[in-house]
Amino acid sequence: MAKPQKIKNKSGTSYRIFVNKTINGQSIRESKSFSTRQLAIDWAEKREREIEHAAVHGELLNDTIKAVIERYQAQFAHNYGRTKNYDIARLQNYSIAELQVSKLSVKAIVTHCIERNKEAKPQTVKNDVIWLKTILRTMSAAEGFDYDSSVFERADNVLKREKLIGRSKERVRRPTKQELWKLSRFFYKRRSKIPMLRIMWFAIFSSRRLSEITRLEWDDNNVEKLTGMVRDAKDPRHKKGNHKRFKYTKSGWEIVCKQPQTGKFIFPYNPKTVGETFRRACVMLGIKDLHFHDLRHEATTRLFEHGYSIEQVQLFTLHDDWKTLSRYTHLRPEDID
Repeated sequence: MAKPQKIKNKSGTSYRIFVNKTINGQSIRESKSFSTRQLAIDWAEKREREIEHAAVHGELLNDTIKAVIERYQAQFAHNYGRTKNYDIARLQNYSIAELQVSKLSVKAIVTHCIERNKEAKPQTVKNDVIWLKTILRTMSAAEGFDYDSSVFERADNVLKREKLIGRSKERVRRPTKQELWKLSRFFYKRRSKIPMLRIMWFAIFSSRRLSEITRLEWDDNNVEKLTGMVRDAKDPRHKKGNHKRFKYTKSGWEIVCKQPQTGKFIFPYNPKTVGETFRRACVMLGIKDLHFHDLRHEATTRLFEHGYSIEQVQLFTLHDDWKTLSRYTHLRPEDID
């Protein structure tokens, strides 16, 4: 490394230093002036390390994180559902997205999480970090740029310790018999284009998610074996084309048979509308903290109460992981004879 050159002019004294490096036969020559000799030396040492690092790993990217997110969405948005794409798009609205990728730091990640905790729960904020990490890792491989990936590991220790991020709490909510009676009576008396009474009880008898119920197709049913198929079943990595056959309970099959076969789908309704209708009914009836997805919890627990083994329950619910399935098996003390 060359020594700094002392330069005197009207404004005072400055120090100019040159960096000369030859990488893969290519000569790189840069220079810069500083107010002190030590600053010039520090810059030259840092710049030489950056040049050598770039020769091995690729250049650091000066694009903003927002620009990288946009390119990621353009290439990979089709791999994910509406919710995840919404979460990714939302990242662009925060100040961290205005940073250059090469300037991303532990401080920037922690600051983002502190601000996000003012409007969201730690488990939601954790998704921001997961998606940011995923986007940069994927685009780094796709475009060949480099970035300091260690900032996520170093930030993670702080975020967990200070409870700025966290895991989602496992729900154990089951509707009571009285709540189900109230909802059944409410939907029976209420006129609607959507057969909420059938859908609610089908969810309980089938253990299907709401998004699955509205995608079930008549042609996928096997009348002899009482099975149906969930197309593009939920999966963190391979949802598209992940079709899975499931077993109907007799009660669930009876409800299907009552549906008019007027098109492709058994329950041809908008899942958002169904979910909102269920939510409003709970509000009107004074039923607190009951989600439509809790009916799947209820359904799975009922299967265990009927004496099915874990392996058999999986054929109804399509859970991949026994550990995940076990959290649905919450029996109430009053259910024990």
